[in-house]
Amino acid sequence: MLDYRVKTFLAVYRLGSFTAAARELHISQPAVSQHIRQLEVHYGCPLFTTQTRMVSPTPAGELLFERLSVMANDERRIEEEIGLLAEDGTTSAAHPLRFGCTRTVADYLAPRLLAGHAAHHPDQRILMTCGNTRELLDSIREGALDFALVEGSFDHASFDYETLSTEPFIAVAAPGTLAVPATIHDLLHYPLILREIGSGTREILEANLAARGLAINDFSHRMELASINAIKALVQSGGGVSFMYRIAVEHELERGSLLDVTPADCPISHDFSLVWERGSQYANDYRKLCREWRERALSVHDSGLR
Repeated sequence: MLDYRVKTFLAVYRLGSFTAAARELHISQPAVSQHIRQLEVHYGCPLFTTQTRMVSPTPAGELLFERLSVMANDERRIEEEIGLLAEDGTTSAAHPLRFGCTRTVADYLAPRLLAGHAAHHPDQRILMTCGNTRELLDSIREGALDFALVEGSFDHASFDYETLSTEPFIAVAAPGTLAVPATIHDLLHYPLILREIGSGTREILEANLAARGLAINDFSHRMELASINAIKALVQSGGGVSFMYRIAVEHELERGSLLDVTPADCPISHDFSLVWERGSQYANDYRKLCREWRERALSVHDSGLR
């Protein structure tokens, strides 16, 4: 069980206020101040600086929060496991899968993984949410999620990970709207249909264009849509060209309603990663789960169902 002063520190850090932390913890503000002072004496340095009525963490406070928040989130999971054990009476009770996925993963990969997972673990609850990479990482830090399957970039200093799969990232267009371009520059004459700012798909496209000295503004026209299905429909109607993971357009490519028009000089692939807080004592569990899901994804791919 975490020391009560640790819980006070985490509340002050999260809320940025001694007063707000006291209110949330149902203790007095002087008690909050005392808890923080005791921690500062223990660690031998200030943990917060005061700015008007708010407080900001010092570098030491930032480091301490990063380490202690992992412990707090692990403790929450331990409490849940003990609660399940008390209800079930055995060690067989499975902890719920509480995780998040970015949109492409959620719509096109997660259903295939979870169908197999449910067949092998029929008694385990599955609690999945969707969001962009940044939102999911924040939820992991806050303890709302145990891990996430993401396509975007993340801070490797704060998060550990296991690669689930490496997915081709391709350019697509409707049949007859353009010839397969020889270079990425040949695509710049066409309207670009892309996801909104903050999307992992857009982030990957912008990074790969930048590596080639280009930007999305170099395309003749741009349209932003916050829906993969809406983008696919617009591209199929001849509205322009888009970049997305092949897994998201497999059926359209098979039917011939979309064509792969990826230029030869612009091959792109990107990892889908299972990420969790670095330092978590459940790291081995997450790695094992990722390996199981990776094998399942590969077997589905080899059977021709992907």
